[in-house]
Amino acid sequence: MQDWLFVVPLLPLTSAITLLLFAGRLSPIMVAMLGVGSMGLAALLTLAIGLEFFANDAVAYQQVLFNWLPIAGASLNAGLHLDQLSIVMMGVITGVGWMIHWYAAAYMYTDKDVQRFFVYMNLFVFAMLMLVLGDSLILLYLGWEGVGLCSFLLIGFWQHEPNNVAAAKKAFIVTRVGDTAMMLGLLILFSEFGSLHINTIVTSSLVVDPSNLWLACILLVGGAVGKSAQLPLQTWLPDAMAGPTPVSALIHAATMVTAGVYLIARMHPLFLQVEGILNIVAWIGALTLVLAGLAALAQSDIKRILAYSTMSQIGYMFLGLGALAFDGAIFHLMTHAFFKALLFLTAGSIILKMHHQQDIFKMGGLFRSLPMTSTFLLIGLLALVAFPGSSGFFSKEAILVATYEAHTAGPLLWWMGVLGAFLTSLYSFRLLFIVCFGPANHHLEEGDYAPSSQLVVALLPLVTLAALGGFISLDFSQVFGPATHPHLPLWIEWMPVAVAVVGFALAWVFYFPRSNLHSQPSHGALQNFCRDGLGFDWLYDWVFTKPLQLFARVNKSDVVDHFYHFVGWFNFSLNEVLVISQNGKVRWYLYGTLAGCALMLGGLVWWS
Repeated sequence: MQDWLFVVPLLPLTSAITLLLFAGRLSPIMVAMLGVGSMGLAALLTLAIGLEFFANDAVAYQQVLFNWLPIAGASLNAGLHLDQLSIVMMGVITGVGWMIHWYAAAYMYTDKDVQRFFVYMNLFVFAMLMLVLGDSLILLYLGWEGVGLCSFLLIGFWQHEPNNVAAAKKAFIVTRVGDTAMMLGLLILFSEFGSLHINTIVTSSLVVDPSNLWLACILLVGGAVGKSAQLPLQTWLPDAMAGPTPVSALIHAATMVTAGVYLIARMHPLFLQVEGILNIVAWIGALTLVLAGLAALAQSDIKRILAYSTMSQIGYMFLGLGALAFDGAIFHLMTHAFFKALLFLTAGSIILKMHHQQDIFKMGGLFRSLPMTSTFLLIGLLALVAFPGSSGFFSKEAILVATYEAHTAGPLLWWMGVLGAFLTSLYSFRLLFIVCFGPANHHLEEGDYAPSSQLVVALLPLVTLAALGGFISLDFSQVFGPATHPHLPLWIEWMPVAVAVVGFALAWVFYFPRSNLHSQPSHGALQNFCRDGLGFDWLYDWVFTKPLQLFARVNKSDVVDHFYHFVGWFNFSLNEVLVISQNGKVRWYLYGTLAGCALMLGGLVWWS
């Protein structure tokens, strides 16, 4: 089955091209069959390849597709690389992606541009698969840029809304900062190793300049924080919720935002060679998970709450990478894809039923009016807060246990992770109590707002995986080496559970609907500060945006252009003066030559 590896990314690409070529000429049913069917086939083929791979205890598998760039001494081949890490990523992309595509077929079934929507979605999946399967950093980078482009197209899919366009541009520009850093890092690696083949770089015995290697690694981290919405390039993710809900589930919960985690995990032997880099990664993750948790507490938009939650959970993954718990970070990547996709799709069902209302304070009482949807929301939130036995419990516990004793992390970052667990519990149960309990502050949409059975079928596998996905056994020994399991006191292992219980109790006290809590509370200065993402947008607006706008206003009257006009005028005038000497009279040329020689000789005599 491994010989069929190239077919996995080929299926969504073929679907995207077919939908594009027959634009406007296919019925919604045919669009759904192509868009969803290609993902289903890719998921089933991924399952078959994975089962064969693990059954045979296979080592890493290489599949060269064709000779791409025949550079002398460093030819680049387009090839695919299969190992435990890439199989897990393929499973998440195709498996969870299949369920999201299925859901999207119902969610978008009345949209007149549903065919264009599935072109973007399938093209995104192809780019993401090439990112995780490419055996060279060039192919990885092409997939990296491909998912960025598709993200821009999907966030601004409803382009008739100015806010959607602004959000798409913001995501594209902010992530370009990280992408540029990553490109510079790849150029440095190529100059040092003479190759961009991943296996060649991570297994190389060449002695390279330590400063250049440090610079390359920190630039790769810059690319990772941009794509994974970590500090300081995290500001694009909450605004990206402007896209359709299936987009939020696929791109901004399950796949694209985890690309940075995959990059660091894939290149981890390189990072292990550089002193201090993984400390930086751990601190970035710890700070992000705490700040995102504070921001989530102040949100009233259900999708923005989940967006900040995504940012926080990816912070845990970065913390795990920095604490040398590479297997735990990828484990949490997988479980997070399960429960966060479930949460986003459940939120989408609620939004549809609420006449596209996203304010949680205008909901309420959903356990009575939408019992199944509310139950799905509860299961997803329990996995998010790492309730014992849920999928999120095992992966988050693996990260925090490793963090406590890691020389690149330590007790301080562990306490920050525990604080993040408390904040996660607090904002999760705040969301649950306000949305699902108390009096109904809404009027439900009557009738069939979408094929309900199709939505439920897509959600049931995610519900199962969110509840039981933590029992999936993963072996990354070939990629990261044998896993270490620190033996710590029980209070360290159970402290995250204890603070989650405290978070539940506080959420019950402050947010469970009562007779005196029927509407959204007034906002104080601190709450407004947290609601606006802790001031990062304001800071970047004053440091970067406003100076550029001022420069543009100043140049509106062509002030800068005047300088270039002067350069042109000066050269034109000088030409007019010099043209006078070119009169066609030979005697004048001779006199000029002799005069020049006399001046040169006179100057030499005077100097001597």
